[in-house]
Amino acid sequence: MTAVPAPLPTPPLLPALDLQVEVATPIEVGQTGIGQRRLIPILGGTAQASAERGGWQARVMPGGADFQLIIAGRSAQLDARYVLETDGGDRIFVVNHAMRSGPPALIDKLARGEPVDPALIYFRCVPTFEVAAPSLAWLTERIFLGTGARHPSQVVMRFFEVG
Repeated sequence: MTAVPAPLPTPPLLPALDLQVEVATPIEVGQTGIGQRRLIPILGGTAQASAERGGWQARVMPGGADFQLIIAGRSAQLDARYVLETDGGDRIFVVNHAMRSGPPALIDKLARGEPVDPALIYFRCVPTFEVAAPSLAWLTERIFLGTGARHPSQVVMRFFEVG
């Protein structure tokens, strides 16, 4: 008789990091063979770790960008790359892959920089981190999921550690 394995636990989502990322006007590349390509420069912003993770603060350094591919006017594949600098001077390289989708009329409003109710847009992400500081190594040893909202001049995100 084969043993029945114990049920696997559902992992909790633990608050990890809140971000407000300031962005510039999109640079439109145009309609390519696979979708509408655009690049959005990252100008700066702030980040705040949860109290459970030390409550440290960071600034989003200028110079990053979000590389977007809009497919069929409904969904956007996002690939953002930027650097955080903590209040202690440590730097964190962030690569954030995301999916944002919604009705074409609302996606068009976002592209024009107009406000859209975040509840009407699906925006989920999977950030990964690279760090040099030993105190931040835990960021490279965990899986994170996030949710976000696009506003006219910023993107607001909350990252959760998968426990």
